[in-house]
Amino acid sequence: MSTHETTSPSKRHKHQSPANHYFSYIASILLTMIAFLLVMYGGLDKTFLYGFLLFMALIQVALQLSYWMHMKEKGHLFPIVGIIFGGIVALTAVAAAVFWMWW
Repeated sequence: MSTHETTSPSKRHKHQSPANHYFSYIASILLTMIAFLLVMYGGLDKTFLYGFLLFMALIQVALQLSYWMHMKEKGHLFPIVGIIFGGIVALTAVAAAVFWMWW
């Protein structure tokens, strides 16, 4: 008898269709074009523009992580926890630097 196990079809990695990648790529290009056009327009309040650009960047990050880095699939909890922890460390460092400079 062979000790080699075959994996059942339910445990195999589900292959994504290229349509998901096309959607993500087109959405990323559209978000970048919208952000570029808003900055080129120049008639908007800077506070609104900065907030809107940050919002667009967060959407872009979510798209990139979910479709290109496959974070929406099962079994990716550890990398997600690492990314969240890295974000908390980065925000803490920025807050400490701002507090240190303005205090």
